[in-house]
Amino acid sequence: MLPDEGTTERLGAALAAQLRAGDAVALFGTLGAGKTTFARGVLRGLGFAGDVASPTFPIVQVYETQPPLWHVDLYRIEHEEELQELGLEEARLDAALLIEWPERLPRLWPNMLRLNLDIRPDGARALTAEVPPAWGGRWPPP
Repeated sequence: MLPDEGTTERLGAALAAQLRAGDAVALFGTLGAGKTTFARGVLRGLGFAGDVASPTFPIVQVYETQPPLWHVDLYRIEHEEELQELGLEEARLDAALLIEWPERLPRLWPNMLRLNLDIRPDGARALTAEVPPAWGGRWPPP
């Protein structure tokens, strides 16, 4: 249960301590479910103090954190060819990826942490996770 934005950000910050280059995190959820709030928490946890907005229009925002983080929003992607131009496979060599709207990908990587944010009728958020073996011991974060 994520009763407010602060709790969502704190969970993201806790995840940041577990991230490694090569990791990919899929953030599923409807508009307003808290995906960007969670991403802001991850970036705060990585030491980034600037503004964090959903990269809906630029599609990719690269942050020079440790590890480097690519915040990706695939909401506006309509064709698979557009995905190839982003270079996500190559980015995973040196960076962690945090991907909003991952359902736009033709396939998810098998070692991708899958987080689903839902809005409950009372307005609180709920988070469920599909945790691949590669994330053993790293999710949920301590």
